[in-house]
Amino acid sequence: MRDSILNPLFVSVETLPGIGSKTSLYIKKLLGNDRLKDLLFLKPSNVIDRTFSPKIKDVIEGQICTLEVEIISHDPNDRYRKVYSVFCKDETGFISVKFFKPRKDWIKSQLPVGEKRVISGTIEKFNNSLQMTHPDFIEKVENKYKVQKVEAVYPLTAGLSRKMIGKAIDKCLDKVPDLAEWNNEHFMAKQKWLSWKESILKLHSPTSKEDIIDNSLFKDRLAYDEVLSMQLALAYVRKFSKEKKGISIGQGGEGLDFKSTKAPLPNPLLQGESQREQAQRKKFDLERGNVLQKLIQDLPFSLTGAQERAIKNIFIDMKSPHKMMRLLQGDVGSGKTIVSLFACINACSSGFQSCIMAPTEILATQHYETINKFCKNLNIEVEILTGKHKGKNREEKLHKINNGEAKIIIGTHALFQESVEFYNLGLAVIDEQHRFGVHQRMMLAEKGEKLDCLVMSATPIPRTLTLTLYGDMDISILDEKPANRKDINTVVINSNKLDDVVNSLQDKINEGEQIYWVCPLVEESEKIDLAAATDRYNNLKKIFGDKVGLIHGKMKADEKKHAMDKFSKGITRILVATTVIEVGVDVKNASIMIIEHSERFGLSQLHQLRGRVGRGEKQSTCILIYSHPISIDGRKRLEIMRKTNDGFLIAEEDLSIRGGGEILGTRQSGIPEFKFADYSIHKDLFMIARQDAKVIIETDPYLKSERGQALRILLYLFEQDVGIKYLEN
Repeated sequence: MRDSILNPLFVSVETLPGIGSKTSLYIKKLLGNDRLKDLLFLKPSNVIDRTFSPKIKDVIEGQICTLEVEIISHDPNDRYRKVYSVFCKDETGFISVKFFKPRKDWIKSQLPVGEKRVISGTIEKFNNSLQMTHPDFIEKVENKYKVQKVEAVYPLTAGLSRKMIGKAIDKCLDKVPDLAEWNNEHFMAKQKWLSWKESILKLHSPTSKEDIIDNSLFKDRLAYDEVLSMQLALAYVRKFSKEKKGISIGQGGEGLDFKSTKAPLPNPLLQGESQREQAQRKKFDLERGNVLQKLIQDLPFSLTGAQERAIKNIFIDMKSPHKMMRLLQGDVGSGKTIVSLFACINACSSGFQSCIMAPTEILATQHYETINKFCKNLNIEVEILTGKHKGKNREEKLHKINNGEAKIIIGTHALFQESVEFYNLGLAVIDEQHRFGVHQRMMLAEKGEKLDCLVMSATPIPRTLTLTLYGDMDISILDEKPANRKDINTVVINSNKLDDVVNSLQDKINEGEQIYWVCPLVEESEKIDLAAATDRYNNLKKIFGDKVGLIHGKMKADEKKHAMDKFSKGITRILVATTVIEVGVDVKNASIMIIEHSERFGLSQLHQLRGRVGRGEKQSTCILIYSHPISIDGRKRLEIMRKTNDGFLIAEEDLSIRGGGEILGTRQSGIPEFKFADYSIHKDLFMIARQDAKVIIETDPYLKSERGQALRILLYLFEQDVGIKYLEN
């Protein structure tokens, strides 16, 4: 149970005095939630300095000034009869205050003639006269302290004004509790950090612009708290997963000959055997592990050294009596799917089912086609289950999964549903892990009581960052490409040469090549960009006719599959797409990738898209088309893409260009989002927190000490529910 001291932070801002349902709704739109905690964790993006308080004669046009003035007169009907003017003075000069669409009674009450007031706003000049339009503050002189200060500025959304969010945060600050200190006191003293409450209050009460920079003392403290909570949760997941008894699967890979040059063993189905004999042979092969050696011999290529090492480590983990928690990280085209197939078949050899979960139907279908091709020859039944499977067809699939007839099940999040009951699930493989939350991973794990888990990511992450973000897992890295894979030539071209690019495509089509043409799609302008992709499709279709296809995320599943099938079979030669083809599409004949408005993509996404080509024996090319204006960082990204195909090097460069904060917050990165932490700034704190968590686990594994009790509050504060779940079981 969450400590009651935190309860006030987990209620809606609507419970605060003066904060209505409308403000609450806008805050939820901005933050995804409207709890006090979420608002307190919103960092200021800038400050407004109202400390400049000159006489009227010394004001600066365009600058925010806080003035003490005497009200001379009101003119409710200025020359345009739409502007209400209030004329003011001090001993050095005159200024008028302007109101559009005025509430006259309110203005008269706020600025009564003959009295003095403090006003604050931006100074303007009109017809050589000074004016201030709609002052941000109007206060009595004795309340000047309320105005003359540095004001925090926050990100906003439509309908949410600066005053609305400022008012809500001010009310929240009254509810911030005093929490017991969870950090080591000697470490705190060395860092010169304030308490958690003081740091939160300081975050929202800056005294200068320097206070909002990311390495200020109070921001460092909040960043460390956030990272420590994550590291502690990961440490608990790792500790209790390792200690929890799992299933011993397979023989640990003993006796496998990865370098076997024998011809593939015959398929019993081709030998005229009866169904009973086939079933006996199939059972014998699975039980003896012969099927794994058959798979090695059936492969049309040799495994890389990195693949062999990964397979051996996975097999050792699976044989262990403890649950496997392993991350398989590899660059695009490094062969993760084949490694996962070995793991699945190893589970089959011990009589267990395995499942592979993919984030999209396209990727699930891709895995099914690749894996089923090999498994047919191994007499292993593979089933696919996605959201598009309905009615009788779905019932048949569920029956095969439930009775154990289906040995390898591939699907999307549909595998989470309660209706899916496995016969004896022993292994879960989760592809593109970052597209599923930790909680979804846990839901799948509950489908099998002692489930081994292999998660895969095609998004290279800087090596030092991997240690801190995947502390709950053992890690295998595929850092070699198959021997026949060639580096992709990458060229950068200005959009004013777009016609030349289009004209060159006919020759490539005549030579039998296929082309991806990617148009950007981002949430902020989804409709516009979707229209751009459709327009590009229509333009190319006028030139190349039915050789052009279109695929995007708004299409129905069957439409997307039909578009991909036509491209895979070579019926269409150019596929215009949004980033829906970022992962999972494997068309070996596709050798040209054109990315329009490439300056709008992040490095990681550009690298993922480029990885859709270069999968066959042909020399492949990636054409990055950019438009002006292009930022300095945009130029750097394109230059890095031109120079290297190394995904891990690209990840390091991406970190240095964008900073960890932005990387940590992006979906394409595969890294959890942080509120305060920025890896490029707080790298040392990440490493310290990792070591701190390790010491805590060793010295106080159940958090029963005084510091341990405070650390429990920390875990709840940052909602590290997974760590708490393990702690309390």
